[in-house]
Amino acid sequence: MQNIEEELLENTPKVIGRHVYGNLKGCRNDEILRDPQAIEELLREAGRVGRMTILDVKSWKIGEGVSAVAIVLESHITIHTWPEYKFATVDVYSCGPRSDPLKAFNYIVKALEPEDLIMGSADRSLE
Repeated sequence: MQNIEEELLENTPKVIGRHVYGNLKGCRNDEILRDPQAIEELLREAGRVGRMTILDVKSWKIGEGVSAVAIVLESHITIHTWPEYKFATVDVYSCGPRSDPLKAFNYIVKALEPEDLIMGSADRSLE
């Protein structure tokens, strides 16, 4: 008969991977969609809220919009914006047991105030 500790270890995935992503349409806070510094700060704070360890944040101004990535110890957070359409795509992936990509994603959504949100998630764990 196994003890409880052995049973828990057997049922714990080797890799915990959680992925949350979405399309944010009709962003009311569209000024932030144009501002690389504001987007970088948004990603830093989203990482903090999601209990992720930020390693680096980079952004690029592309036309009117911004593409940015936060490399986190647990994986990444990305955002791509099209302010002329009040549209953004967001991707938060974490392979850490203590991080919460949904909290990070929701922080970004709240800041951008979309009229419509199409959200998805995937379990990317390895058993």
